[in-house]
Amino acid sequence: MTVLVYGIDALASTSNMGCIKASDRFNINSQLEHLQAKHVGTGHADLNRFEWAVNIQRDSYASYVGHYPILAYFAIAENESIGRERYNFMQKMLLPCGLPPEREDD
Repeated sequence: MTVLVYGIDALASTSNMGCIKASDRFNINSQLEHLQAKHVGTGHADLNRFEWAVNIQRDSYASYVGHYPILAYFAIAENESIGRERYNFMQKMLLPCGLPPEREDD
C-alpha cells in the first residue's frame, strides 16, 4: 500500500515519528506545564467538561466586552445600546453555562 504525502511539513513529521527522545518528551511536558500555569484557561488533567465550557464562555464574553467593534456589532444586531450589551455580557459571565452539575462523591 502506497501513501502519498503532500507538503514538506507532512513528510518531515512522518519521517521523524519514531525518533522522539525522552529529553524531547520532558521538554514538551515542561513547556505544557509552564503554559498551563501562566494561562488559567488552558486547562489541566483534572478539568472536567463543565469547567472547560465555563472557561470558553467566559473568555468569549471577556473578548466581546474588551473589543469595542465586536461589542458595537452585537449592540446593533440586538438593537440595544452598547452599555446595555456590555452589562448583559458581564452578567452572563457569572454563570455562563448555568449551575454546575452535582458531583458524585465516590
